Amino acid sequence: MTVLVTGLPRSGTSWTGKMLAAGGDLVYVNEPLNPQHPPGRCPGVLSAQVTHRFQYICDDNADVWLPAFRDTAALRYRWLAELRANRSPYDLARLLRYGTAFTLGRLAGRRALLDDPFAVLSAGWFARRLGCRVIALVRDPVSFVASWERLGWTVYFHELLEQPLLVRDHPELLELRALVGSQDRVAKAAALWRVTTGILERTPGVLLTSYESLAADPPAGFRRLYAYAGLRWTPAAERRIIRACCHEAGDGAGSGFAWSGLSRTAYRPMNSRQALAAGPRGLTPDQAARIRDLTTT
Repeated sequence: MTVLVTGLPRSGTSWTGKMLAAGGDLVYVNEPLNPQHPPGRCPGVLSAQVTHRFQYICDDNADVWLPAFRDTAALRYRWLAELRANRSPYDLARLLRYGTAFTLGRLAGRRALLDDPFAVLSAGWFARRLGCRVIALVRDPVSFVASWERLGWTVYFHELLEQPLLVRDHPELLELRALVGSQDRVAKAAALWRVTTGILERTPGVLLTSYESLAADPPAGFRRLYAYAGLRWTPAAERRIIRACCHEAGDGAGSGFAWSGLSRTAYRPMNSRQALAAGPRGLTPDQAARIRDLTTT
């Protein structure tokens, strides 16, 4: 059974995905629905054309997406398609890394783990049609907005509103029209958090998981997620998770992970409890209070 880890970007999906893969039963697949290259737009991983951030997938357009994701879930890598799309030495290295991981994982009977925040609005479809065990991370709204502010991120709501099937199934998105073109990044990020969290809370087949509770006690939290995903909780997995989540810079102990992702948001070893305290940094008390008001329904 495929595992999908989703949630809005900067909600801890990469960290959670890497910790779930620590047990050795899963092949980690990074953001196949990301419309940017890399990590998305890789036909070897997903043989379908992604046109929007937060691409919406439902039964009405499943004729394209279901076969593509069935191949991804089965770890069937499209070597020739990926080779034709290669643009750089980095692409070739990615082809070898993913192609080898897919092939060896399939031969070893491993399952796919999709780490994809851009699947968050389609989480119900992944649970219902693809049979995924879906874990959706929800982060405290103040820390979430603070993280987006530190990175200088914003959201362009037209990418949601110009998807008719998405608006049809989730008409609450229409309230975002008032913020199209706004320069108020805080208000836009808060609105995205509020609407997306509301959708997730009403979606069957999704296990909502608080980032904060997971970071406060990683061994207990991940043991629960392993059970939900049908993964073996072993002493080796527990040791790797503890080492990766209680990492101190310069401690020499190592994290048990070698991660060379180029993204500023990719998972790296950390002290998860210390990261909680740093979540709202960069915001004034007034800004934090405003975010609470904007995200209260």
